[in-house]
Parts: sequence; structure tokens; C-alpha cells
Amino acid sequence: MSSPTAPTHDSPVRRLVPLVVAGGPTRWPEKVSLTGRVVIISATVGQGHEGAARELARRLAGRGVQVEVHDYLDALPAPARRVLRDLYQPTVQYAPVLFDTLFDGLEHDGVLRRAAGLVCRWAEPGLERWARDADVVVTTYPLAGQTLGALREQGRVAAPVVTYLTDPAAHATWCHPAVDHHLTVTEATARDARRYGVRARAAGPLSARDFAAPTRGRQDVRAELGLPDDAPVALISAGSLGMGSVPRTVHDLLAHPRLHVVVLCGRNTTLARRLGRLERVVALGWRDDVAALMGAADVLIHNAGGLSLTEALAAALPAVTYRPIAGHGRANAEVLDRSGIAPWPRSAAALAEAVDAAAAGRHTGRFWPVGADPAALVQGVLATRRTPGLAVGGR
Repeated sequence: MSSPTAPTHDSPVRRLVPLVVAGGPTRWPEKVSLTGRVVIISATVGQGHEGAARELARRLAGRGVQVEVHDYLDALPAPARRVLRDLYQPTVQYAPVLFDTLFDGLEHDGVLRRAAGLVCRWAEPGLERWARDADVVVTTYPLAGQTLGALREQGRVAAPVVTYLTDPAAHATWCHPAVDHHLTVTEATARDARRYGVRARAAGPLSARDFAAPTRGRQDVRAELGLPDDAPVALISAGSLGMGSVPRTVHDLLAHPRLHVVVLCGRNTTLARRLGRLERVVALGWRDDVAALMGAADVLIHNAGGLSLTEALAAALPAVTYRPIAGHGRANAEVLDRSGIAPWPRSAAALAEAVDAAAAGRHTGRFWPVGADPAALVQGVLATRRTPGLAVGGR
């Protein structure tokens, strides 16, 4: 839920569309500056896709690469744009069974898959125009990957295409056989993507550097929030929209006799007011210091597996999935639980046990290769484009 950092006027990052705040890899040395043009296509649907795109753009710009960031929704007709942008939150929140049906239906041939294909075809002219003369095209949004894969198959996009999966669970909409490279945050997601016949590579998280090295001390942050130094603290992330069964999760956490709870409510002011009245609860609105808050917490409680989970992994903060949202939330929970990245307790009692286990020590595991960096891998793809004969591992 970190807020974007606007590029300076001389930055090589060009935000042509303002983003809404709502085989082994080739190693490319840090000191080498390889110029080129990379187009990144995200979508203003939640914060996970945008956050990854922003961070990738920042890292590539720091390496001397010219970067353009586009919003996939702006390539769509207005009605389709409104459906994808405006119906996501209410469907997940108030019609979870319907959202589960949509999510599962997109995995199979049928009416829903054909409807998604129609949306992708509507977006083709816009993405083809954005990708013209690009050296590499990267997307952090699944439907954009499907559109770009189709354009690659048709020979209408010449540049290599990279899809960066922001979800822990792969899905049919994330994977396309004509996309040149599929990158994931963790090894677990790379393994999960094999179900769809693609070779994905764990590239590590796209999170700001502050998460690995917070700039504010743990005690200072706790003092600011009125939290005791010697009590366990759970940080709840419900995304930028405050979705899911957050009040029930807070209720279950407060059954723990010593636990204090900090809730990131995003832009959901109603939720923040409701939870702010409870004892041992600090309810916060939109924050741009999430790295510091994670540094002050003992465990992250999440329900979706998106950007906040990735940030927690970068911060070595143990995470627990609880009452995941429909669709991708439950799919992500299964992959995280099965791989040992984050347990998925099904009851309040199991939640208390998971919190105590997490509070006993921060993560020591490594879920991606040492030194992995998505920007380095994208620059490696750029190198093969501009230096024929240099090989980067397969799809």
C-alpha cells in the first residue's frame, strides 16, 4: 500500500498514463549501463499490479534504461474499462461466490474464457501501438499478458514479452505460451506455473528498498502508534480497498490475551472508524510508511497474497493467511500454505497458534535465488535484443 514516488523531470521513466494511488538466469552486472526502451503495462485495478510496475520502472531507470508505463485499461472501450475497474471490489466483497465462479471459469474453455478473449482483442490496437519500437515489453497484469501473447503469435509485436506474476498462485490468465519469459516472486509460484506448460523463473520481489532496510527504528514506530515494546503486534493488510472479513479477523486476533493489532484500512474510511474504537487496535488509513510499520510488527495477517505479502517477504516479516478473499485470494493461500511460505489457519484457535509461532522469530528462509532481481533479468532480455547471441534462459 505504499504510495508511488513521482519521477524527477530528468528521469528516464515516462509515465504516459498517470498511475492511480488507490534454464538459469543471465547475470547482468550492476555497473553496466545498457540503454534501451522498455514498455511496462500495468492496470489500475488494486495496488499489486501498479506497485510492481512502479518499482520495476524505478530500478530500470536507475540502470539507464528508458521506461514507459501504461495502463492496460486505457486500451479498452469505456464500458469494459468500467467493468474491470469498478466491479472488482464490490464483487469480491459482496458476491464472493460469483467471483469464485468467474475465477474458476476463466481456467476452462467456455463463455467466460471467450468473453475474456474479446476484452483482450479490444485492447490489441492500443498495446500494439505502445509496443511499437520497444526493445522489451513487460506486463504485471494478467489480461495484458494474454493480449501481448496473442500479438506475439500474430507477429504484431516484435519485442520480447515478459510477464511478471504478482500473485503467488499461477492461473490460466497469467500464462501464455507465446510470452517469451514468465517471472515470479518465489520458487513456489514458478513451480505452480508448470501446470500451464510454461517455464517460469523466480525473480524475487518488486518492493521498495526500504522493506529490506527500514529507515525508522522499531521502537520509534511503536511509540508513535502507542504500542507497547514488549507485546506481540500483528499487522493486518486488507489492500488499498480494505476488502475481506477484516472485522471478523480483528475479533479473532483479539482473543489472544496480549496481542495488539494494527490494521491498514487503505481508503476504506468507514472500516478505519469502526475498528479504531476497539481496545488494543490501531486502525490506519492510507500510509506511505508501510516498510516502517512492517519493521515494528511481529507478523503480517493478509487475505489476498498481493503486494503486501511480497513486501513482507522482502522485509523478512512472517506472514499468515486468514480468511482469504474469493478467487485469487484462496488460490494464493493454498500455494503459500503448501510451500511453507505462509500458513493458512482455518479457525481462531489455529490463528492464535500461528501468530505465536510467527512472533517467535522472523523469516530465515529464502524463497527466491540469492541476488535475484527482476530488473536485472529484464535487462538481460534487453541485452539479448540489442546484443544478438547473448542467451537468457527459456520461458
